Amino acid sequence: MDSLRKTSLVAGGAYLLTFVSIPTVALYAPVRESDYVLGTTSQAPVVFGGVLEMIVALACIGTSVALYPVLTRHGPARALGFVGARVLEAAGILVGVASILTLVALRESDAGPDALVTGRALVAFYDSVFLLSQGFLPAVNALLLGTLLYQSRLVPRVLPVLGLVGAPLLVASDLGTLFGAWDRLSAVAAVAALPIAVWEFSLGVYLVVKGFRPSPVTDGAVEPRPVQAAAV
Repeated sequence: MDSLRKTSLVAGGAYLLTFVSIPTVALYAPVRESDYVLGTTSQAPVVFGGVLEMIVALACIGTSVALYPVLTRHGPARALGFVGARVLEAAGILVGVASILTLVALRESDAGPDALVTGRALVAFYDSVFLLSQGFLPAVNALLLGTLLYQSRLVPRVLPVLGLVGAPLLVASDLGTLFGAWDRLSAVAAVAALPIAVWEFSLGVYLVVKGFRPSPVTDGAVEPRPVQAAAV
């Protein structure tokens, strides 16, 4: 197995790993109850949701680091920007998890009714961070990575087209949420996020199953063997 195939496997696997956080929508449902801080139900589902999101944060960084050596041969600036955007996305995810874990700690401290306002503020903070880290930044990532993959033809062009089409839809959905047109968990937001989700999942599957397509980028990724000096 050559280095490029290993790179595609790692990058594709990391992309697929970012989907482990899908259950967090249900796992975090209890924290949206107005009296969650005063409740006595198990905290395990919420904490487990936080663990899943931490895995996603690490996988986000993994996708960019794995792809960077290949992408930088075609567009160094965009490749570096993709790494930076992915790291920023991961940082935002971890900040959001920290707010959820703080809410859990507040509940365990038996703070009483006075903590209800603080608990709601922590949930609102999580939603705001989510809107930026897992709403807006994936659109930026799709534009950077999508244009690189479209031009380099490392994967079938239909895949980056999904990302390039989905990016403006996701930004429009985020703006609608920001201005109160619909909720972050509404059906409208879910439909708008679907093209980006399909793009990232399809890219992960393709990289794992097929790997990179032959192109000048991948041809140049193999270092030439040293030439023996001619005998005098």
